[in-house]
Amino acid sequence: MKDLFEAIEFLKRSGPGEVAKMARSGRQTLEVALRFEVVFRRGSSAENGSPRRASEQERAALGLSVIAGAPKAIGYGYSGIEIGGAALDPDRLMKAVADAFKAAHQRARLSSRRNAAMARAHPARPGDGAWIPMAPAQAEIPAVYARDPRAVTNAELSSLTLEASRAVAQLGPEIAFNSVSAFTELRHELFIDGAGALIFQGFAFSQADCYVVAQSGEGFHEIHDTIGQQRGLECLLEGWPELPMANPDLMTFALEMGREAQMVAAAPPLKAPEREVVVVTDPHFNALLAHEIVGHPCEADRALKMEAGYAGRSWLVRSLADTEIGRRIGSPLISACSDPGLRAYGHYDYDHEGTLGQHVVHIDRGIFNALLNSRATAAIMGVEPNGAARASEVRYAPLIRMSNTYFMPGDSPPEQIIGEVEHGYYVCGNRIPSIAESRESFRISARRVYEIDHGRLGRLFRSGSVMGGSKDFFMHVDAVGNDLRLIAIPNCGKGQPMQVKRMANGGPTLRSRARLAGDY
Repeated sequence: MKDLFEAIEFLKRSGPGEVAKMARSGRQTLEVALRFEVVFRRGSSAENGSPRRASEQERAALGLSVIAGAPKAIGYGYSGIEIGGAALDPDRLMKAVADAFKAAHQRARLSSRRNAAMARAHPARPGDGAWIPMAPAQAEIPAVYARDPRAVTNAELSSLTLEASRAVAQLGPEIAFNSVSAFTELRHELFIDGAGALIFQGFAFSQADCYVVAQSGEGFHEIHDTIGQQRGLECLLEGWPELPMANPDLMTFALEMGREAQMVAAAPPLKAPEREVVVVTDPHFNALLAHEIVGHPCEADRALKMEAGYAGRSWLVRSLADTEIGRRIGSPLISACSDPGLRAYGHYDYDHEGTLGQHVVHIDRGIFNALLNSRATAAIMGVEPNGAARASEVRYAPLIRMSNTYFMPGDSPPEQIIGEVEHGYYVCGNRIPSIAESRESFRISARRVYEIDHGRLGRLFRSGSVMGGSKDFFMHVDAVGNDLRLIAIPNCGKGQPMQVKRMANGGPTLRSRARLAGDY
């Protein structure tokens, strides 16, 4: 083979038989799955109107997962490696697969023995070794793009970021610093298991990031934002008009960021009101609210305290016997969901356990309804798997991750929601979150805060934050907009070792009550 992407085609032909053979050969083996991916990525960045760096990479990696042990004390083992150019040699590739299986099988057997000992010591404890078999799927899902990322040149990407950075630098002396970066990526993923699943998924990603620092008198403001789609470079060159995750072209985006930084730097800092006030939050602010207060607490591994030591727990699940499932946690106006089928930045069809991704309603008209799960956590909680186990790279074991997670829209136009407020604040954009250990309370800083006076937007402030208890904020929602928007989230971190995953979050305009504070 001369191209790493050819290794995917080779494994489509040769992998199913080898994986089935492994499933039969390993002692107490219940299931074996092979994941293989090839990624091509080209990127460029510029700072203050000068070129900064350019990059190009192509890599290949594989992972083997094994479920083994006795039915009531099964264990999970995983082994993942970067294989790189060795994937071009069929013999070396298949040897790497066999070696990974041996390591994963050994880990699964050890895990099984420890789970059995735990079950004997604590008979009433739910078994961590539970697992739900799934019917094997067959799927061939190509990447979607007009511009193949492999055909984009370094010169084209460099010119794109350089011109945008120069344009921002020329906005005026208030621009103290700016950085513009962009990349385009093609990713091919293959999943094969011993039961007969063969799933190919292709993904194209194109993304741009802009960071601007502005200084005006004594005022200082810095903002950062991302645009991107699961498309080719066309979504940055021409923009992408489709809602709910539309984006402008890169030049327009960068100039909007620069002008906003100039405007907000010249505004006075917010003086925090002494009491709780009416707040109207825009879709961009609600993206971080949905991410931190709905998305992460609805990941079942976090809810089951598998991350408690280093990332916290969930305010929605205190124990298996004490959860918010079926209870009211918000007003009847508020609903939230995760939808991997939506063509946004968190889209996928099948997760990395071969389970079809599902639309999951977390909050249904104020009632907490469901978590995102894997096959193992679904078995522990006695529910059906909903296809949320995914890894950022194939060399890592899958974790439970949100996809396109957002507040669902209502019926009210945003101008009506603002117009009904006698006195309050309109909070726009998000910057920095500070979240309680179980996410039962939050403080999220905004990019802009406007005073609302008798239904009209008034003074602009910088350096403002919204503080509230999660349930209290949701319970006080008394208006939900019809303006659903999602934004690309490129850098959601989770796990140990850390995995960084892409997704989309957002919602419509919301109106509630909260405390306001100055920025950090």
